[in-house]
Amino acid sequence: MKSTQYSEKVLDHFRNPRNMGEIEKADGFGRVGNPVCGDLMFMYIKVGRNNRDEEIIEDIKFKTFGCGSAVATSSMITEMAKGLTLEEAYKITRQDVADELEGLPPIKMHCSNLAADALKAAIDNYRLGTEPEVEVETACKLEINVILGFEDYLGKGTYKEIPENLEEFRDKRVLIVDSGDESLELALKLTNYTGRVIVSTTSKVIPGREEIAKKLKQSDVKILQQSELVEIKGELDEVEKVVLHDFDEDENYELFLDAVVYLDYRG
Repeated sequence: MKSTQYSEKVLDHFRNPRNMGEIEKADGFGRVGNPVCGDLMFMYIKVGRNNRDEEIIEDIKFKTFGCGSAVATSSMITEMAKGLTLEEAYKITRQDVADELEGLPPIKMHCSNLAADALKAAIDNYRLGTEPEVEVETACKLEINVILGFEDYLGKGTYKEIPENLEEFRDKRVLIVDSGDESLELALKLTNYTGRVIVSTTSKVIPGREEIAKKLKQSDVKILQQSELVEIKGELDEVEKVVLHDFDEDENYELFLDAVVYLDYRG
């Protein structure tokens, strides 16, 4: 890992991971894997009670196979969760973990920061007896690509942030670029405003955590798998169409649209 790309806190947790190991006869166990980039996380929890008789995470350990960010996020979440009630620990998000680590490179935010998902899986396994193994598939790139035209239409049809008023998308043809669960949840919300919501993802399957993927499958959102946004075109300061690359067919094609949302776009 290059120190110019990672905070000192990330490097510290990578070099000196906390709570690494396995809890024998754990009360809860979670296993989360991302088949796109190969990261794999195991989370073990021991549940106890505090002086208010609330269930807390008395002990927590992890085993991770992946890049330095994957190790660092796993290590950090064990420190964050230890001693918390199950309710408090369940609310920890990927963003919370990244913030505690003083940031992660954009390309590592979604393909390596799966620790929160592993913790939730372990808690669900303890509480509900659910299957501990969860497969999370999100867009995972080795580099950040510049999308032609994205900056040209910023505020005129392209978005890096979610607008306060989703009425802006009323009856529009909207493309959401998969950049993690937040973008997928936005796609689901937009079905209340327009009947034309499309998600572009590099994944080979419907992306997102199991519950989100299930909602997407049952919704009117159209999923373009194995596709990547390449260019945005338009006239008179309005987005008219986009160019997407189909990895399966290895060719580009155009799609007529009015708006594009890419929450993680850095350019």
